[in-house]
Amino acid sequence: MAEVALILFSWIWSAAFPNDQVRSLLSSEGLRWFFGHFSEILATPLMVNILLMGMAYGCLRRCGVLAYSNTYRERRALLMSLGLLVVYAVALLLLTILPHAVLLSATGHLFPSPFASSLLPVLAFSIVTSSMLYGAVMERIRHIGHVYDSLLDGLRSITPFILFYILFMQIYESIRFVFG
Repeated sequence: MAEVALILFSWIWSAAFPNDQVRSLLSSEGLRWFFGHFSEILATPLMVNILLMGMAYGCLRRCGVLAYSNTYRERRALLMSLGLLVVYAVALLLLTILPHAVLLSATGHLFPSPFASSLLPVLAFSIVTSSMLYGAVMERIRHIGHVYDSLLDGLRSITPFILFYILFMQIYESIRFVFG
């Protein structure tokens, strides 16, 4: 509704006050912008991070890590998963704290750097792989179909957030176009 109201407002305002800086979304320029930039508006690192963290959440939930009880098999699975996370942490430390580390910026800082840019994707990958290891040891993950199901379960659970993100980004960028 907000997008429709903005379209009508920008059209009426630009027709009533043509010398103002308000651009109409119904003009040729506005329509070209709207159709030409739709994918560009949505293809952001934030969208990728939302998708990756959703998949990681699905793996945590489906593999049973979040429903932990203190049995021998679960302790063993948890220790193996934590061991894998320690290996990831050591690898990241070696790639960032050594002199001339490859994940540091050109000036030698962590922020901004390739490390900072990839922090959430690396976190999601480590959660997915350690959860899958936990699920495999617990025999909740028996074949590749279970892996796909757990990844898709996470995406299903964040669908409302994805829809909100799409609608919010579209109205935000439309407002920037109309008044920018």
